[in-house]
Amino acid sequence: MALLDAREYDPEPARRRRRIAAFCVGLLLIALVLWFWPSGRFRYWNQWTLANRFFSALEGRDFEKAYGLYNNDPDWKSHAEKYQKYGYAQFVQDWGPSGTLGVISSHQVSCVIKPPATGFAPATGVVAVVKVNKLPDATLLWIENKSHTITTSPSDLESLTRHSPLVRALCYR
Repeated sequence: MALLDAREYDPEPARRRRRIAAFCVGLLLIALVLWFWPSGRFRYWNQWTLANRFFSALEGRDFEKAYGLYNNDPDWKSHAEKYQKYGYAQFVQDWGPSGTLGVISSHQVSCVIKPPATGFAPATGVVAVVKVNKLPDATLLWIENKSHTITTSPSDLESLTRHSPLVRALCYR
């Protein structure tokens, strides 16, 4: 085959490669946007769903299930002596109808925030911001990353969102 007998240029393979590359870049951008979305819904999906299941159990008056989620131990009844520090009776008193939130009839997880590091130690958990019964103040839950246990948050929403106005706007809605 001589130089002048070369086949005609076919632009289709190059177009296909560009389309595949553009699709992959677009998919990567969508994944990055979802991962870094300020509400934390996608990055902290496990903690988000744990807070949602906890409040759903409280709404359904299933305090035993809620206590199991609180301690991340669904079989807590078989070894209840392990939880004498914060027992089931105290849990029902705090989270039940006579608690500070009253009868829980609705909830919405607004966001999940990783608190800023203190000193050189990173935070060991995240804070779930939950609107309960459409009350003006949100309920803050601390969820440990490794053990998936729930406690009340030691921080307030103002200090958690001090340096991030976008997160503050999403969490206060």
